[in-house]
Amino acid sequence: MRPLIAALAAPLLALGATLAVAPPASAATDVSTVADALEKSPVYVAPGASAGLTSDDVDALENKIKDADKPVMVAVLPADFPTQKLFSDLRAKTGVVGVYGVRLGDRFDARADSRVMSQQSVKNAVDSVQGQSAKSQLDDFVSTSVRTAKGSAPSAWDAGGGDDGVSAGPLIGVGAVVVIGGAGVYALSRRNRRRREEEQREALDKLRVVVDEDITAFGEELDRLDFHPAEAGADDAMRADFERALDAYEKAKQYMADAQRPDDVRGVTQALEDGRFSLAQLAARREGRPLPERRAPCFFDPRHGPSTEDAEWTPPGGSAREVPVCAADATRLRDGEDPHVRTVDAGEGERRPYYEAGPAYGPWAGGYFGGGMLPGLLVGTVLGSMLASPAYAADYGGGDFGGGFDGGDVSGSDFDPGDFGGGFGDGGGGGDFGGGGGGDFGGGF
Repeated sequence: MRPLIAALAAPLLALGATLAVAPPASAATDVSTVADALEKSPVYVAPGASAGLTSDDVDALENKIKDADKPVMVAVLPADFPTQKLFSDLRAKTGVVGVYGVRLGDRFDARADSRVMSQQSVKNAVDSVQGQSAKSQLDDFVSTSVRTAKGSAPSAWDAGGGDDGVSAGPLIGVGAVVVIGGAGVYALSRRNRRRREEEQREALDKLRVVVDEDITAFGEELDRLDFHPAEAGADDAMRADFERALDAYEKAKQYMADAQRPDDVRGVTQALEDGRFSLAQLAARREGRPLPERRAPCFFDPRHGPSTEDAEWTPPGGSAREVPVCAADATRLRDGEDPHVRTVDAGEGERRPYYEAGPAYGPWAGGYFGGGMLPGLLVGTVLGSMLASPAYAADYGGGDFGGGFDGGDVSGSDFDPGDFGGGFGDGGGGGDFGGGGGGDFGGGF
């Protein structure tokens, strides 16, 4: 479809060029102006900063990004544009999780949310285009970024831009054909986005059932707890443990009530895991035992509480590995019995172990066990085989196995400032994105 559209569009673009179409003249006075423009379209060229780019060049960049459906943004700004905290402020004001490339005069640099594009990938992409003309530089950077970046383009870009002032009369014949072909690509993109949103809604509905069971179980633990902050023998440390457990319970309920996507569930299960560990500390203090070390919850069912040891376990058809287990499941395994495994809805009324029930339960497990631990625990299971796949990363935020935002989402000021720090041009992307003067752009110049 795209080669056909490109062939049909060529006469239109050529005719448009002969009419000397110019981008609208709006004043780029501050970062807010740039951010507002990038919220609507992936490419922004400030007045007086075209660097030799024609309107056709800009259109080609926009089309390349939109056709790839990736959260990549490019801004061309005057050489004297203020650089202090440029990337971090642009990210905060735009609010889009994605890749940000900026050409400042004849200099170029970029930053990205690390879950969309790794810091090393950004650095490599920036280094590879240094010293090129504006057209070649931006075209090459965009080509590299759309191949590498995770996630999808912001939905706001679907609305398209404003009127560019082209007279429609001489272009109607060719334009109609291009529009028809372009509508097909647009419709496919929208259809894929709607399918993805529907799948995520279904996954969240499944997760609500499981998480509500978890929250209820933790609430029952609190109800059974025979502790009062004013009782004899209670000290400040015990009261602090008890308060943290209560806070975790309230957080879990609130996070679940606010959940809009499957990966939002990760915060809920993290809160429950924190709360159960606080209860374990409280129990140890009351009984005069040494405080327990912070361990992952029981692999077989996090409702069992913090694990007490690691035990060897082999899933059906899989290889042996050590998993964190509670005392009761450790005893069962030593006695040759099956552990008490958490089962969930696997569809059509069938209940299966959560690690054999599909990708929807990745965010739930990720909150309990953390992204770094989970892949090793789940090797050879249905869920484990899906965690590192591109499809899982796109649908469930798989950069950390179930947490955070996908590229293209709007997270506002909720981002890691380390991803957008460093000096402009300090090594072509900043390496660790944390040096170069603590956010003062201009490092290296």
